[in-house]
Amino acid sequence: MDIEQVIASIRNIPDFPKKGVLFKDITTAMKDAEVLRFISDELYEYYKDKGITKVVGLESRGFMLGSILAYKLHAGFVLIRKAGKLPAETYRVDYELEYGVDSLEIHKDAIEKNDIVLLHDDLLATGGSANAALTLLDNFKPKSIYVSFLIELKDLKGRDRLKGVQDVHSLIQF
Repeated sequence: MDIEQVIASIRNIPDFPKKGVLFKDITTAMKDAEVLRFISDELYEYYKDKGITKVVGLESRGFMLGSILAYKLHAGFVLIRKAGKLPAETYRVDYELEYGVDSLEIHKDAIEKNDIVLLHDDLLATGGSANAALTLLDNFKPKSIYVSFLIELKDLKGRDRLKGVQDVHSLIQF
């Protein structure tokens, strides 16, 4: 198994969720046990010595690999969800993404100041949702923040929007 096989396992869906967007569907990669294991192991190897105490997954595809990483790193797992989905008191941020406007929330008791956080999502495009998540994490003032993506669409320069983080890592770049 190698990165080229992982790339080949990702399905492209043209004009989804709107015309002009080429959606990278990772469900075809996730359903293959060998691909899932390879991706998980590669991401773990990158972060295993960083002292991560909390992995934060962005709704919803960030939950899949985020929870696996939390398990492998012996860290807690925290959800960032769309507005109205979390049951306790939350911080909220509204943001623009490449095809609309949305809101994200995180529980107010999710992160401690001494935490070393790994924020994970499946894809970095323009950086809108990742930047919104970083805004939420700013409320906690954690010790440091790492940011992880399975896929990065480099031409959209989303990485340039992500400020105040220890490191930004993507396993695959298109």
